[in-house]
Amino acid sequence: MSRFRTKAAWAAALALLAGPVFAQGLTALARVDVPASELRDAGRGVVLELALSQPVPYRVFTLDAPRRLVVDFSEVDWRGLVPDAFDRSDAVTQVAVGGFRPGWSRMVLELARPLAIETAEMDTGAGARVTVRLAPVADEEFAARAGAPDSALFALPRPDTSLTAPARRQSGDRAVVVMLDPGHGGIDPGAERDGVVEADLMLGFARELRDTLLRAGGFEVMLTRDDDIFVPLEMRQSLARAAGADVFISLHADALAEGRAKGATVYTLADTASDLASEKLAERHDRGDLLAGVDLSRQDDEVASVLMDMVRLETAPRSDRLADALVTALSDSIGTLHKRPRLEASFSVLKAPDIPSVLIELGFMSSEQDLQNLLSGEWRAAAAAGIRDALRAWAAADAVEAGLLRQ
Repeated sequence: MSRFRTKAAWAAALALLAGPVFAQGLTALARVDVPASELRDAGRGVVLELALSQPVPYRVFTLDAPRRLVVDFSEVDWRGLVPDAFDRSDAVTQVAVGGFRPGWSRMVLELARPLAIETAEMDTGAGARVTVRLAPVADEEFAARAGAPDSALFALPRPDTSLTAPARRQSGDRAVVVMLDPGHGGIDPGAERDGVVEADLMLGFARELRDTLLRAGGFEVMLTRDDDIFVPLEMRQSLARAAGADVFISLHADALAEGRAKGATVYTLADTASDLASEKLAERHDRGDLLAGVDLSRQDDEVASVLMDMVRLETAPRSDRLADALVTALSDSIGTLHKRPRLEASFSVLKAPDIPSVLIELGFMSSEQDLQNLLSGEWRAAAAAGIRDALRAWAAADAVEAGLLRQ
């Protein structure tokens, strides 16, 4: 019989807040002592031991589809804990760590078979040691016990998927509101090559692009994230809607194991991907939410679906025109693009029905030339200038169309 249930894990973790160690007021993040930490098989189960520099509030739970063990901390510095720092257990197929939201860090172990939490505890002393023991259970029991515990301290706001009165379409009489979305972040680093991480690279480029647009004038620019934190895909849309964004641009630089893809590509939303590679990219982007344990999707009722389809009748052509303008301007500013620079795929981050949205793969980190381009300040400046020029041209034409529609 399990001695430790999912909701009890969070209650026990919160109980630490009342302990004397927190009365002193911690001023630094807890650090992981990697050599003193381990992940090991124990009979038919698994033991995770994390040595920390100091006690912190934490919670432990499991999630299903796919099966995962999730450990949240407030808050841990993961530096030094590389993906293969642990001897990988046969029962654990993937380990991910990172920031999850401001003030919280997350570790996720993807499980090859159903293993439920048997015990979880934190021993405190000079530092702290978290020990989680997993034991095999039947599929049905695992599914029944899986789920994040409710907590007022860790409540993620729900994304706003309602179709309220739309913001007034820009018509050239005000600044164009641009929401830039640096892909990935926190526990979802995206592609990695030679020590370069997609999430960091795209955050840096988004900041550079923001500066380029603000210097140009006529733009108001915001970012879905301005730090290395995880932002769920649908939350990115909600942030754009809350900001009254006229346009949403998601920025990526992925890697493909198969083929020799290179060059910038601009995507718009479609139910069917233009090719197999685009389909795989969309699946990988969505998987970040799944691995991190976030499922904020909701089934639209029939009426809402019809309303959103009606809104998209206007928005989709505007997204297409923006994508075309980006291809033209980027071709002028950085030269060679992908052999098929205009593609479509079912990227969840593009599904806001009321905001023209595009996703730009600036290049592929799996291509040596693309990676060198992405690391070049001169190349990034040219790419930012191309996106600026495209937005200017698109906004001007879009404003003219808006004026015609009002007449």
